[in-house]
Amino acid sequence: MRLKEIHNVYFIGIGGIGMSALARYFSKIGKHVAGYDKTKTEVTSNLEKNGIQIHFSDAVASIPKKFQNKKNTLVVFTPAVPSDHIELNFFINQGFQIMKRAEVLGLITKNTFCFSVAGTHGKTTTSAILGHIMQPYEATSFLGGISENYHSNLIFGAKKISVVEADEFDQSFLQLSPNIACITSMDADHLDVYGEHSLLINSFKKFANLVSDVLIVAKGTGVEGLSYALNEDADYQISNIRRADGYYIFDVTTPNNHISDIEFSLPGKHNMMNALAAIAMADSYGISLGSIKKSLKSFKGVERRFSYKIKTDALTLIDDYAHHPTEINVVYDAIKELYPTQKNVVIFQPHLFSRTRDFVEDFALALAQFDEVLLLDIYPARELPIEGVTSLWLLEKILNKNKKITFKKNLVKDIKNSEATIVVMLGAGDIGKMVKDVKTELILA
Repeated sequence: MRLKEIHNVYFIGIGGIGMSALARYFSKIGKHVAGYDKTKTEVTSNLEKNGIQIHFSDAVASIPKKFQNKKNTLVVFTPAVPSDHIELNFFINQGFQIMKRAEVLGLITKNTFCFSVAGTHGKTTTSAILGHIMQPYEATSFLGGISENYHSNLIFGAKKISVVEADEFDQSFLQLSPNIACITSMDADHLDVYGEHSLLINSFKKFANLVSDVLIVAKGTGVEGLSYALNEDADYQISNIRRADGYYIFDVTTPNNHISDIEFSLPGKHNMMNALAAIAMADSYGISLGSIKKSLKSFKGVERRFSYKIKTDALTLIDDYAHHPTEINVVYDAIKELYPTQKNVVIFQPHLFSRTRDFVEDFALALAQFDEVLLLDIYPARELPIEGVTSLWLLEKILNKNKKITFKKNLVKDIKNSEATIVVMLGAGDIGKMVKDVKTELILA
């Protein structure tokens, strides 16, 4: 399929973070863009402000007539769309050109110099940092989150260089043609798709074999490539870490060079690792360390990645996308590093019944570390309930006396009743939408 011959692009699930980046891209290059999504969100509202038509009822009659011409229309969908979706089946039955999001991303970036960021954790922040480093060099970056610097999940540039988040779900990243890539981690996840951790690892190894130029890997992953690490021997290493004026300051040693006093504001050692992966990829391409250092100082972060929503002496509210035990652990470590003596409360919304079932013991251990735990119902996303897998089942396994089930309607009340001054809201479901209202009510309290 030749994208030049396509005039109209229709998205089923246009509000998804990966889908919306593609929608923005096609709109930027002059295509007619429209789509469907189940619910109205801030993402869909911003797309509509940019002239993209969106509707929220699954009905053929809602599809604009322009997009019912199969000769020059491409239909893009995600695996999250159910098989009985009315609009999707209409396009299938009418013989339209239909592609998964990952296939389209692979097609767009195939003839570019492609930087691909893979890993079960850290993909979004690492790709956002790299996209920011590469922005002066006119790279186009497709991100899995909203960059605080650009207020978008698309950093639009030219067509020669691309930065993409390489998603392991459904083996999507095997659609890419990476020139320089990194693998941040290969922890067990998406076992509803892979079945076994070993099969997930095999998929990452297949991805590694696609890399044509340079592969960067976190030390200890077991995949061959240039390694990176904090305070230990590696091809790329961070050392001499200290904090001042809200920044981490550290030195970086590369295979051929050394640079001192890099300033970086994101909290947590995991974010320094994300920065180091981006540094290694940019350095491998030939970006000067001076340019990299300048970009790191001005990098503001990614929405829902340790995002401060309230930051006063009396109360701190932090919002984070963490939905895997490892991610919860790194958030906790950052909290204890930054606020070692203040009481904290975590509000967690489990994401997927299968993930809760597969990692219930690890979730229990990770959450038990916090001073207080408030647990919301499981967010089902694409799944049907699994018998016996509930938030109450998870709660019973958390060895912490200060724990309870909470509900959306009671959430602010439960937070106010807590003695904690550090409030952390975690999860990949619709908890991100709750944060805005929680923030407003806590400020007014």
